[in-house]
Amino acid sequence: MSESEAWRRVAPEGRRFLRGRKGALGRLAAWSLLESAHTFLGGYGVARALDDGFLAGRTATGLAWLAAAGAGAVLGGFALRGVFAGLADLVEPLRDGLVRRSVRQALDRAVVDPARAPDAGAVSRLTQQTEMARDSFAGLVLTVRSFVFTAVGAFAGMAALAPVLLLIVLPPLLLGVAAFLATLRPMASVQRLSLDTDEALSDRVAALGEGLRDIVACGGQAAAEARVEPLIATQERLARRLARWAALRTLALGTAGRLPVIALLAATPWLLGHGITAGALAGGLMYVVQALLPALNSLMTALGSAGTRLLVVLERFCDPLSPAPDHGRATKPRGSVVHTGRRTAAAAELRGVTFAYGPGAAPVLDALDLVVRPGEHLAVVGPSGIGKSTLTALLAGMLSPDAGTVLVAGAAARREPGATGPDPRRTLLPQQAYVFTGTVRENLTHLSPGPGATGPGDADAQVRRAVSALGLEDLVERLGGLDAEVSPRLLSRGESQHLALAAAYLSTAPLLLLDEATCHLDPRTEERAERALAARPGTLVVVAHRVSSAARADRVLVLDGTRAVCGTHAELPARSALYRDLVGRWNGTSDE
Repeated sequence: MSESEAWRRVAPEGRRFLRGRKGALGRLAAWSLLESAHTFLGGYGVARALDDGFLAGRTATGLAWLAAAGAGAVLGGFALRGVFAGLADLVEPLRDGLVRRSVRQALDRAVVDPARAPDAGAVSRLTQQTEMARDSFAGLVLTVRSFVFTAVGAFAGMAALAPVLLLIVLPPLLLGVAAFLATLRPMASVQRLSLDTDEALSDRVAALGEGLRDIVACGGQAAAEARVEPLIATQERLARRLARWAALRTLALGTAGRLPVIALLAATPWLLGHGITAGALAGGLMYVVQALLPALNSLMTALGSAGTRLLVVLERFCDPLSPAPDHGRATKPRGSVVHTGRRTAAAAELRGVTFAYGPGAAPVLDALDLVVRPGEHLAVVGPSGIGKSTLTALLAGMLSPDAGTVLVAGAAARREPGATGPDPRRTLLPQQAYVFTGTVRENLTHLSPGPGATGPGDADAQVRRAVSALGLEDLVERLGGLDAEVSPRLLSRGESQHLALAAAYLSTAPLLLLDEATCHLDPRTEERAERALAARPGTLVVVAHRVSSAARADRVLVLDGTRAVCGTHAELPARSALYRDLVGRWNGTSDE
């Protein structure tokens, strides 16, 4: 993403934040005006002390003006206390808002894709970024405010002493500032690329590290090196570019920070010859050396470091569901046309669907067509990160495609805004099973629209039928019966999944989506649950993690990184090299 695109995403949020805190901005400006007075008195007092006091033989007058300049310093210190209080009114709400957003992002990712649910370390990294934003924002506000009001005081002082001083000081000062500003965007762009490449390199090295033993055993060192070496070369090239821009920035800082002093000193004979007093020259020089240049140097340093860092961090908070870059994935399915049945009477359908997690990210699904007919049992397989959970989230209406159409029962997959209660068209079971504090019965029936709605007969009989179909008798008995209280923290992950599967069995939704929803069950329990769910009226889509789960399905959809392939378990090994590899790995590692 370019710097201008990032700014377009961050700027509206920033404007809304500042508009809501006009009072804090007003108090900060009021205290800062005292700093302008301090700057003004610093140079003007010295000039008057020389011209009206010491050079005129009036020592008392000179001392009085120096005392006035000293009083300005005291005034500046008093103003600084108020400035920091006003700064807190801006900075702390920003930090609090970003912490809330980071937690909301973590929860949203867990809902959309349980495989990406962040652990404590991921949440810690998010909150650390809020501290980076807080510190960078505070430094920027403090520095920009200081430069603006220092410049006001200094320019007002030079104008009061001799306006011609501004004509000498301003041109080189503006030249240096312009040169510095010209380096901001390209340097920030290189910094962003360097950061992305560094993250990609870290991800790829970590992935290779996990499989290092297999790489050595299979003689894959050359292939592993080929995956890492281009990133290292890219990072080296970016480091050189960054160093060149840093050199230009240093030159700009030198121009803005030194050229005004040189110009003022070089013009001294001419100024003295045209009636400018020695005190006015000394005051002007003091404004430049003691006020303007330190403030300008601080401003340029802050914009060049804290400003870029703040923009990058805030941009990451502007897309709540945008995960960290997932580098090293295989190319996603492009232009894949997969029909698992006729195009008529589809239970679910994707037409030319493309989806990516955030602008500029590689598509997870690209121009994918998929048709699933009513009553079909479809298994979805592929390596981690290939888009299986994304596919189920699209069918569940939790994500919207960037392009294309997702239909469920002939209508748009997205639920109507404000809809509450169980979804009448589909039920999604993620890997992290939802079990709540309540009775066993309540945990089994919360996806049902109401008593007796799951079919004819007594509601209690339907619940017991589900318990029997999924083999839950022993678990229900151990928990104390259907009316016993369930404590989620006392259940194993497999037990939680078992209860959630029974709740899905009782749902009247014609489409069931299981996203690794049986991964914590033993193979026999998983088989019984899947057969029971496939036997109920409706369509079943399962993200499979065992070969037996794929073998039980009517069809298997393989997301293989270049194109999607669909067929039966028996015919796919001849059509998909990836499926052959997956079956070989499953057979070699499963406990079936």
